[in-house]
Amino acid sequence: AFARALAYDPGILVLDEATSSIDTETELLIRDAIEKLMVGRTCIIIAHRLSTIQNADRIIVLHRGRIREMGTHQELLKLKGIYWKLYQLQYKDQLVASPA
Repeated sequence: AFARALAYDPGILVLDEATSSIDTETELLIRDAIEKLMVGRTCIIIAHRLSTIQNADRIIVLHRGRIREMGTHQELLKLKGIYWKLYQLQYKDQLVASPA
């Protein structure tokens, strides 16, 4: 699929769950390929793994069919809303408790 996208050189690229059911090593390879594909074009990425979208210019959080939050990764973390909760769940083993 990535080869076809490169061959056609589309102005808009839609990726639906590009890294949903793969191991971490393969995810990193795919993420590198995605970053190269994204250069110079509009990309719509549908993802549950937040690592896939963390570097996006704008992240739109949908919940129950409605836009609930919008912003960059850092902006959404600061809101401590839905995106922040998802981030906490996905990275709970990697997050270190901050000193009290």
